[in-house]
Amino acid sequence: MKLTTEQIREFYHRGYVKIPGAISKSMVDTARQAINYSIGTLSSKGLNLAKHHGGGEVVSNLNSSPMIKDLYHKSPVISLTESLLGDGNLKVPIGRTTPASRFPNVLGKAPPEPTGHIDNMGNGRNGKPKGSYHRGFTCFGIIYLADVPEPYSGNFTVWPGSHHVYEDYLNKMGIKILSNGQPRIDQPEPPHMITGQAGDLILAHFLVYHCASPNASPNIRYATIARMSHVDCAKNGNDCFTDIWREFPCVRDVMGLD
Repeated sequence: MKLTTEQIREFYHRGYVKIPGAISKSMVDTARQAINYSIGTLSSKGLNLAKHHGGGEVVSNLNSSPMIKDLYHKSPVISLTESLLGDGNLKVPIGRTTPASRFPNVLGKAPPEPTGHIDNMGNGRNGKPKGSYHRGFTCFGIIYLADVPEPYSGNFTVWPGSHHVYEDYLNKMGIKILSNGQPRIDQPEPPHMITGQAGDLILAHFLVYHCASPNASPNIRYATIARMSHVDCAKNGNDCFTDIWREFPCVRDVMGLD
């Protein structure tokens, strides 16, 4: 399975693309069953799941487990990602593949507006030293494991076009401006909370402003996430903050960037 030219153009302009039904129902069901079993086991031990809205740490025992890794390695994910990076340019096996559940907010409380970020910006509270920054991957791969039919359901959320805004900003200000912390700059569009169905895959550029939306639905948002890398990601390092298509030759070809 490969992305179409239209999908590659969408990825360029908006910073992400959703591929409906990329993952088979059987693989989705296996992963969701494993997650639910893990949640059930932890609940019986008295863990307060309501405090873990992020959800990843709740089932961290499944990080890079076979049923989660198979979603990426035994599906079209690699070929679809190589539609952007070029054949053989995706580093495999893919590194950490993690469940990313989002639990509902407290009943009756209005959800706040989504608040975005760029990955690997240290603030002293996220496990990274304040002022640190690091470009450690090339693109996200998010897989929905259950339907996410409405906004404010823990949706993977993006600010379309934000990757272009940040590239322009960092070329103007210099990469070292990131040592001051997460840049808060005006975005070209409001946040888009991506809806979808179980088995949908979302590919997103590493520099797109993003978050998981608040979950005001009655359901757990089931998903997995992987941060996938070009084979030259480590060598290119932070240079890709100001040259955001260096690791996307197929995008450059389609958009006539070379």
